[in-house]
Amino acid sequence: MSNEQVKSRIDQLTDQLNDYAHHYYVLDQPKVSDAEYDQLLRDLIDLEKNHPNLKREDSPSERIGGEPLDHFRKVQHDVPMLSLSNAFDSGELRDFDRRVQQGLGHETSYSCELKIDGLAVTLKYESGRFIQGATRGDGTTGEDITKNLKTIASIPLKLKEPVDIEVRGEAFMPKSSFNRLNKAKEANEEALFANPRNAAAGSLRQLDPKIAAKRHLDVFIYSVGKLTEKQLDSHQESLTYVSELGFKINDQAKHCNNIEEVVEFCEGWLEKRADLSYEIDGIVIKVDSLKDQQALGFTAKSPRWATAFKFPAEEVVTTLRDIVLSVGRTGVVTPTAILDPISVAGTTVQRASLHNEDLIREQDVKIGDKVTIKKAGDIIPKVVNVLSDQRTGEEKDFHMPTECPECESELVRIEGEVALRCVNPKCPAQIREGLIHFVSRNAMNIDGLGERVITQLFEHELVEDVADIYRLKREELVKLERMGEKSVDNLLKAIEVTKNNSLEKLLFGLGIRFVGSKAAKTLAMNFETMDALQRASVEELEAVDEIGTKMADAIVTYFEKEEVQELLAELNELGINMIYKGPKLQTAQESDSVFAGKTIVLTGSMEQMSRKDAKEEIEAKGGKVTGSVTTNTDLLIAGEKAGSKLKKAKELNIEVWDEARFVEELG
Repeated sequence: MSNEQVKSRIDQLTDQLNDYAHHYYVLDQPKVSDAEYDQLLRDLIDLEKNHPNLKREDSPSERIGGEPLDHFRKVQHDVPMLSLSNAFDSGELRDFDRRVQQGLGHETSYSCELKIDGLAVTLKYESGRFIQGATRGDGTTGEDITKNLKTIASIPLKLKEPVDIEVRGEAFMPKSSFNRLNKAKEANEEALFANPRNAAAGSLRQLDPKIAAKRHLDVFIYSVGKLTEKQLDSHQESLTYVSELGFKINDQAKHCNNIEEVVEFCEGWLEKRADLSYEIDGIVIKVDSLKDQQALGFTAKSPRWATAFKFPAEEVVTTLRDIVLSVGRTGVVTPTAILDPISVAGTTVQRASLHNEDLIREQDVKIGDKVTIKKAGDIIPKVVNVLSDQRTGEEKDFHMPTECPECESELVRIEGEVALRCVNPKCPAQIREGLIHFVSRNAMNIDGLGERVITQLFEHELVEDVADIYRLKREELVKLERMGEKSVDNLLKAIEVTKNNSLEKLLFGLGIRFVGSKAAKTLAMNFETMDALQRASVEELEAVDEIGTKMADAIVTYFEKEEVQELLAELNELGINMIYKGPKLQTAQESDSVFAGKTIVLTGSMEQMSRKDAKEEIEAKGGKVTGSVTTNTDLLIAGEKAGSKLKKAKELNIEVWDEARFVEELG
């Protein structure tokens, strides 16, 4: 064949096979037999091997998986992938509806979808071609898993329209694929996956795409993340639109006119979920109107217009064989139950939390007891009940020790707390747990340096404090088990990259008592440098919104310690950034903006920006945004359909701006 004929044949086969795949994997309407499809695919692959320059980006041969990767590249999401708030019963669903109505000032309808138990992913297309796929990660930054996602047959490599679009979905492993995978692992005497969710996540994080291709994953698209070419008015309309583009959506989604229909839908799936060919762990409820979604906006962690109804936790009975103790990074000693292995909510459980000594006494827990186990929110196993009527007399009492199980220091109970603590700062367990916290995702986020590797480094005496992480040498690491030259090089690169992290990452990683990731960001924004924060008094810290006396005292006490000052000096010498790199927070004195020093309330829906963006703009110009109108409010910015807040502002004679005035003042 001539070059032109080969190109024509490759184009024909590519289009034909993509159409067959769409009908088979998305529409569940096969057009040809598996044997015929496989033969056509082999024909295409043969042509592409001989004419690689004619292979198209959307070739179905991409589904087989390409060359292995060295590591996953980090991806910054254009629109954050936030988590959802949870509702555990009909009462909490109605509370959610009440908050929505109060926020909007009117009733609204909802879209309900099955909450697929898998891995959230985002897919980006330019001119209709799949260019990038990533994991959710921490919501702001994920991992580029494009090559692995290309192996999922239900993800189109080319859309039916040449649009620029980003969609979000849930990648999952069907029950049939999961069972096949675990049977193969069992035959090879390999460790089994605990559940389909873990199997899906593990498959998509394989560096070799060929492994992901063999796992037979699937995906349901559940939302549009970013789209500029088309105006969509509702969530249901967006699902219809992405389906028309060629994406696979879940056919069980339902539009509900009110919260009572939502409750009925959720309760109806309590029993039916077992009949599905994939795992679900709840129902996602979203305000259907996209305009109403924009008006409601977001909290720091989740959208106000959506929630997840979580199915009641499954409860099972097993035997408690022992109680072991662990020491956390703050010195708290936590008892954990060791159980006869049992399956709970799709996962094999062998350990469960007992929280503290008081709970053990309150529940009268004995070693050898039959106990009821459940997962809180389908995640953390815990002992909820002791079946004392089934005791044989051979059960044994458990007594909390008086000494730390790790370093044998005396345990103390601080006044007002139920937990026993080891207060020895040299306790090896606390040091190890502190190192694990320092490298974790919300802290310094050092890729490849997880709990297992940190423990290995600690046991080999290569790290004793967080500064040692930045002193690791290649020649020391390559000697360790499971540390090949390539993985060592990647690890050292990942460590080096985190030297440039913004200050809040370091602050959270240091593990200052009471300082979570949100407080660390607030402190970094207000003080901007580590030096300024170290010099801050309790009074100066308390003057910052959301920093209370307890936290302020803990921060001052932490920085007064000589060993902390030495550690920070070491980190500074090692080149660790000590400066805040995010958007600057202007005070009223520093800003000449009309917003400076004012307390402002936002209400109603806005056309030109989200409420979150408006809040950030105001705060960046020295203003303060609050949620309710009071006598201390200086200004109300009212979008469309402003309700009770506008009425109250007028009653209190508070200045009111519409969106046009607000945008004009922003410049």
